[in-house]
Amino acid sequence: MTKSKRKIAVVTGTRAEYGLLYWIIKGIHEDPGLELQLIATGMHLSAEFGNTVKEIEKDGFPIADRVEMLLSSDSGVSTAISMGVGITGFARTYERLGPDIILVLGDRFEIFSAVAAAVPLRIPVAHIHGGEATEGVMDEQFRHAVTKMSSIHFPATKRYAGRIIQMGERPERVYCFGAPGLDNIYKLKLLNRKEIIRELGLPMKDKTGVVTFHPEIIDNFPVESQVKELLRALSETRGIFWVITMPNADPGGRSIQALLDRFALKNNARAKTFPSLGQLRYLSLLKHADLMVGNSSSGIVEAPSFRLPVVNIGDRQGGRVRSVNIIDVPVCRKRGIVEAIEKAMSDDFKGSLRGLKNPYGRGNASEKIVSVLKKINLRGIVKKQFYEVPEQR
Repeated sequence: MTKSKRKIAVVTGTRAEYGLLYWIIKGIHEDPGLELQLIATGMHLSAEFGNTVKEIEKDGFPIADRVEMLLSSDSGVSTAISMGVGITGFARTYERLGPDIILVLGDRFEIFSAVAAAVPLRIPVAHIHGGEATEGVMDEQFRHAVTKMSSIHFPATKRYAGRIIQMGERPERVYCFGAPGLDNIYKLKLLNRKEIIRELGLPMKDKTGVVTFHPEIIDNFPVESQVKELLRALSETRGIFWVITMPNADPGGRSIQALLDRFALKNNARAKTFPSLGQLRYLSLLKHADLMVGNSSSGIVEAPSFRLPVVNIGDRQGGRVRSVNIIDVPVCRKRGIVEAIEKAMSDDFKGSLRGLKNPYGRGNASEKIVSVLKKINLRGIVKKQFYEVPEQR
């Protein structure tokens, strides 16, 4: 009698998240003992965000289902409604596909909906990047809620593993292999500087700065005001061409996009916006850039592997393990950002990054994660027993 394949449903909702999951998806797809059930949702299915589901199809991965959930608005109310639509869609998808395990990454509201739908169906969930903190955004609550609804955990550092166990999750189900997104740095053949400059249409003589800024929707400082302060700071710099990537589909995201596009149009000799770069171009850009500015998690997780100076604005990434390449600007004000950029570009600061080791690993996590998904015993795994951390005496 032929043994049936274990069915792994991988949920992806954004271009960035798909890039982090790529080698895991590939590993599942190519394993004869596993069946990949790839579910695309969120921004992947939106024309506004580049219909990035096409990138997945171009990579040769079959899409098992598409769960439409984004409304044509970015208010808090529309986000909450989108979550409800998502839960309904994922429930129907799981009923049809019958997965053995659902694999998710991160802390976005689309992921919360995907996991919430799995709980009443008693389908075990494996969660990557749990235990982290994003103190300046609502994703903080979503991430920890997803952790408590999950049965298998793949945190990126030992500190994050400790937090998951502190939340009552059993240590034997917590596997700390590092950040899978780093696998791209070591496995992809990244473009050289001339290639990435030509690919993106950038000036060869200028230094290159990468800007990725997402709304901090818990902060009382209005999103538009934050972006205007950032753009005033960028306007004061000289000799740096700014490559600006667009924010995710979060509340306030559209207003950010409009301001960034207007800035690039007005300063087309000094800035250019991109809705989506894809992993190869994005990582190649980080490799050859001179600095990064904004509040993206890639500045915390991927940038240290390139010893890239990062000006991290606000508290969106507050509470995350960080390297010495990070220069924190607690409040999004022009003067503080300008001073941080000047420091980041200094020879002394760049010299201090020599020999820097990335605390998120060295790019070998994906294969280990696939191995656990293939071999772990699923019997009774969704039954939760709160693990009491022994008291320190």
